[in-house]
Formats: sequence, C-alpha cells, structure tokens
Amino acid sequence: MISLESIRTFIRAAESGSFSAAGRHMRISPSVVSYRVQCLEDHLGCLLLTRTTRNMSLTDAGRQFYDHCVDVLASVEAAEKSVETAGASPRGVLKVAAPLLLGSQVVAPLIPRFRERHSETSVNLRLSDSFVDFVQESIDIGIRMSVMADSSFTLRKIAEIERVFCASPSYLSEAPPLERSADLLNHSCLLLRFPGSEQYRWTMTEQDETITLPVAGELDADNGEVLTKWALDGFGIAMKPLFEVAPYLADGRLVQVLPAVSPVSVTLGLLYPSRKLLPNRAKTFIGMATEEIRRHLGQQLALVGRQLP
Repeated sequence: MISLESIRTFIRAAESGSFSAAGRHMRISPSVVSYRVQCLEDHLGCLLLTRTTRNMSLTDAGRQFYDHCVDVLASVEAAEKSVETAGASPRGVLKVAAPLLLGSQVVAPLIPRFRERHSETSVNLRLSDSFVDFVQESIDIGIRMSVMADSSFTLRKIAEIERVFCASPSYLSEAPPLERSADLLNHSCLLLRFPGSEQYRWTMTEQDETITLPVAGELDADNGEVLTKWALDGFGIAMKPLFEVAPYLADGRLVQVLPAVSPVSVTLGLLYPSRKLLPNRAKTFIGMATEEIRRHLGQQLALVGRQLP
C-alpha cells in the first residue's frame, strides 16, 4: 500500500533535486526521505530517481509516476478544500514570502490581526529582497514586486508600481551633470544584487524609446532598504519604487532625478501555485493582504501628490 506521505515525500524530492532539500522543507531527516522513496521503488519494482554525488533526477518511469502523483495530490487537496470550505473558519499552516520593506511594514503587522480573527491558523513569514523559489521553499503565497514573467503560478495583481531615480542633494551638488539617461553611466549607481538579479542593467523609457544601460557603482547590496540608506547618505543614485521613497522625496532628503526618464515599472502582486486549490486560509489572507497593501501604497503616494491607480 502506497501512503499519501510517501507520495508527498517523493514529489518534494523530485522537485527539490535532493533528499537533503526535501527533508528541510518537510522538517524530516534526509534518511527518512530516502527511506520513503526507496519503499516506493521497492513496491513499484522500478527506479524512480537516479542519484549521483552531485545531483538527482527522475527516470522515465519516475517522470510518469510523478505526473500521476501530482494529480493524486491535487485530488486530495481538492477533497481537503471541500471539507475546509464547509467548516466554520480557516485553519492550518500558511507559508508567506514577501519583500523585506513591504513585509516588515505591512505584512508582518497584518499577521497577528489575521490570527486574532482565525485562531486555528498559523503563519510562517519569509522576508527577502532576493529571489525566492516558491517550490523549493514550499511557499503558499508569495508577495512579489518585479517584472513578472510567464509562469505556472497564478497572479493576483495589486498594482503597477512606478519607479524613480533619486539621490540626495549632497550627492547631486558634487556629481557630474545629469540631463539624459546616458549620463547615468558617469554616476555611482546603487545596485540591488543577488543571484539571478538583473538590476545591474537599468531599463527605462526616454522619449518613447526603451533603453537598457549597464550601470555601475562602488556599492551594491541584496537589501533594498540598504540602498535607500546609502542614497540618503549621499553615496549615489538609486532606482526605487516611488512609494518606498515618497516620504524622503516629500521632505527633501531625496530628489527625483531625470524626471523625464521613466524606469520600467514593476508589478506588485500575490502569487500562488496554480496546481494547488486555494484553501480558505489562503483566500482569506489574500483578501486581507490586498486591502492592507493598497491602503499602505495610497498613503505613501499621497505624500508626493499621487494616487494609486
């Protein structure tokens, strides 16, 4: 008899690419992951995963079995969802990922209120400005602010986020002239860098032409708040979401530069795996988070005379 836990473990191992990673996500030891997969292989009489010292991959039989297991798990989740929907309130564990600043200012304060209303839930919050692999991290809901690419995830869009170039008056007083986009190449640009980041190349629109520049600078970080602090301290030019720097633009500590040049906007939204049916806890959290984030964006933009679309 094949257990549901064995199926979940096999799926996680196949998606993670290692028993160690699967074990971390499921909070079990790699040996338990290996044992469960081995039991499946013994039961089926075939090899599901090829293992080497460097990597692990599905065999042809493993790929077929994986596809069926995903369908089985989806059916089980649908059954669980139907039972939960009939229940009185959301319950269960919810794993949420969010950018650092938005997560700490808006999402983190929201979670205790969410739990006050729904005491049978628990929430794990992961904050990072780096790319978060939702499959690897077993994330149920990801709040992401980026140029969204096509993916297998469902997007609940909150808003298109305008970005601006900004710097402190002290930096601009001693810096080279800044009249057109190409002048950015002569400036110290503050860069958000992490594995897979593309923000060392800034894309913008100038006079209806899209331009991408390989900007450079002496300082980079994987934390957007650090870049803002460096800009405030006069170390260079930052490309930031308008709502994040609105308070500093309003009080003059930062100045928008190249106002006729528009950095490509990013989409702020909530993502969740489309193969997973959304349980009540996730639906409820998405509704609360969307409302709270839009309220926060509106308040910040009002500081510079803007409105949320």
